[in-house]
Amino acid sequence: MGDRRFADTEGKRWDVVVRGRSEWVFEPVEDNPGPRRTCTPPGYERDPFELSIEELQHVLDGSKGQAAPRKKSPFAD
Repeated sequence: MGDRRFADTEGKRWDVVVRGRSEWVFEPVEDNPGPRRTCTPPGYERDPFELSIEELQHVLDGSKGQAAPRKKSPFAD
């Protein structure tokens, strides 16, 4: 499965990168000044190529900019 590129409703272009079953990353490309966005894919589909542009826009709209940094484990050295 490769990355999918799509243009949102504002004409900004994004690469959809699948990081796993529970995480997709929308990377801004070309002249898109927006921040990288991490989101949860819809439960009914794991392949961004199978989604319509409207469905991808809905997933992008529900995303929250950069992912929050992970907390340090109190058990780590």
